[in-house]
Amino acid sequence: MAGGNSNYWEDLRKQARQLENELDLKLVSFSKLCTSYSSSRDGRHGDSSDTTPLLNNSTQDRMFETMAVEIEQLLTKLTGVNDKMAEYSSTPGVASLNAALMHTLQRHRDILQDYTHEFHKTKTNFLAIREREDLLGSVRKDIETYKSGSGVNNRRTELFLKEHDHLRNSDRLIEDTISIAMATKENMTSQRGLLKSIQSRVNTLANRFPAINNLIQRINLRKRRDSLILGGVIGICTILLLLYAFH
Repeated sequence: MAGGNSNYWEDLRKQARQLENELDLKLVSFSKLCTSYSSSRDGRHGDSSDTTPLLNNSTQDRMFETMAVEIEQLLTKLTGVNDKMAEYSSTPGVASLNAALMHTLQRHRDILQDYTHEFHKTKTNFLAIREREDLLGSVRKDIETYKSGSGVNNRRTELFLKEHDHLRNSDRLIEDTISIAMATKENMTSQRGLLKSIQSRVNTLANRFPAINNLIQRINLRKRRDSLILGGVIGICTILLLLYAFH
């Protein structure tokens, strides 16, 4: 029975790790889609064809919707696996046998929370960028319509276009900053996971081998005692030498 419970727990952990790996890859691709959306839209502004921008825009929107649905499904599956792990760890007699189960469960919960937060943040940024790009595209289209309809290329229109270009450059700089911040967050998340893993191993060793701590303390006490004895002997010898020298 114990062997069967152990296999069930290991199966749940394997499922959780597999879903976490898939989510990590999906979120990286999702983040790249978000950061590249604005630049691709900027590149299409200079295209003279009216069908190509619509086709590319529609393609990216479909990619966004598809990836969002896939990530939400993976998050739902990972939530279900975590719930099963929580149910197993709360079984009478299991939690009292091994406290490491609770630590492992908490770590998987933290990973799920981080992935969920990152997904919603990236999705919000993507929607904001798309809305801003649609607004800027509408403004540019209105300007071009006005120029072609009136045939007037005066100073006011040129200043307006320059101001529009400045705004677009500022948006691009902000998007680059967001991209750098997201990459930094990914690195910090990876480092935090590594530190948690190291801490878990240290705690496991300490729980399994409590005699190691007692042995280290005894060694330190003996070294301290030997240092005191050696210092006392050296001091006495120094005093005797001084008395002999001035006798």
